[in-house]
Amino acid sequence: MSDTVAPIVTNDLSDITVNCDVIPDTPTLIFDDCSNNVTILDFNEDNSFDGSNNDYEIIWTWEFTDSCGNIGTASQIVYVTMVDTIISESDSRCFDDGIIDLFDYYYGTNMTGTWVVNSGNTTLDNNYFDPSEVDLGDYVFSYSVADNGCMSTTEVTININDDCIVLPCTSEDVNISKAVTPNGDQWNEFFEVTGVEECGFIIDVKIFNRWGAMIYESSNYQNNWNGTVSKASVGNANTVPNGTYYYILNLKNSGLKPFTGYIYVGTK
Repeated sequence: MSDTVAPIVTNDLSDITVNCDVIPDTPTLIFDDCSNNVTILDFNEDNSFDGSNNDYEIIWTWEFTDSCGNIGTASQIVYVTMVDTIISESDSRCFDDGIIDLFDYYYGTNMTGTWVVNSGNTTLDNNYFDPSEVDLGDYVFSYSVADNGCMSTTEVTININDDCIVLPCTSEDVNISKAVTPNGDQWNEFFEVTGVEECGFIIDVKIFNRWGAMIYESSNYQNNWNGTVSKASVGNANTVPNGTYYYILNLKNSGLKPFTGYIYVGTK
């Protein structure tokens, strides 16, 4: 008796739906055939993925024969649901830091895509962003490419600021109080150093009484001394007596010489 029946595939080749990041490997066919000698004549994979964020199909088709010359076919359809992986990056740059290469924020290997501006009034020169040509604020860019059958999007938010600018300050810009009268009238309430608020300097202050005893010290002065005692002074009061006091003021990292002078304090 001759065999006229084509080999029968025993795998489950039902159509399946999967996410793009878990596409199964092509199955190895298992056959039920009396000859136990089946040869794959042809295999074809038809993949409709077009590099966009649309769902797509993969169709696997086989043609096979046994030793008796019986030919059969089988197929399976894999319906693929797209998953867009979004990777968010952020940075802060000064407007004069130089041209920014957006690929510095991309950690993949597919460099064939195009960077686009999602937010902010600017344009790109391919993958280069020039912060010197834009207003201060946030700018959002994205880069989407196919990655192993899925879409991968890198979204970059860059804050452009002017924090790097330190205004030139000279000794002529420094204004130092000549009197402190903390009586609640909002005039001369504190010993104040002004005119250098935008210069990035740290103010170091030491104040001495007439006998050379240091009554106040601050290595990061915030314009908040109103005659209170923090070091040894005459008497046990919380405030210094009325009188003239001597200060030494240093603007750290300014390159300026220390400022010295006298301040009148009227606490009564």
